[in-house]
Amino acid sequence: MPRFLVSFDDGSMDHISVEDLPDVSDAAHAVVREAKAAGVWIFGGGIHRQKSSLVSMEGIVSHGPFPENKAVIGGFCIIEVTSHADALTWGAKFAKACRCTQEIREIMYDPESR
Repeated sequence: MPRFLVSFDDGSMDHISVEDLPDVSDAAHAVVREAKAAGVWIFGGGIHRQKSSLVSMEGIVSHGPFPENKAVIGGFCIIEVTSHADALTWGAKFAKACRCTQEIREIMYDPESR
């Protein structure tokens, strides 16, 4: 069954007031619970803003903050559903709960990742 990355960019939720964050969190967690109950949830979570480390091909580590101007993921989940249409349906649920647009991308199948 295909797996999909459902994600949003860092900063996409900046329009939400501090007072509204608990409601958004509750709504997002309700969708997560629904996805788990439906058996489509694999993994997901938010990502700390602008804190990363880079590891080069030579094994050299550089600590950020990174990146400068490129878009970065602010949160994501991996779901396993029967079709792209099903992934879009779940994406819409997360978009409504998180109050921001979600990007849906199919993950290429790799038998070694099972």
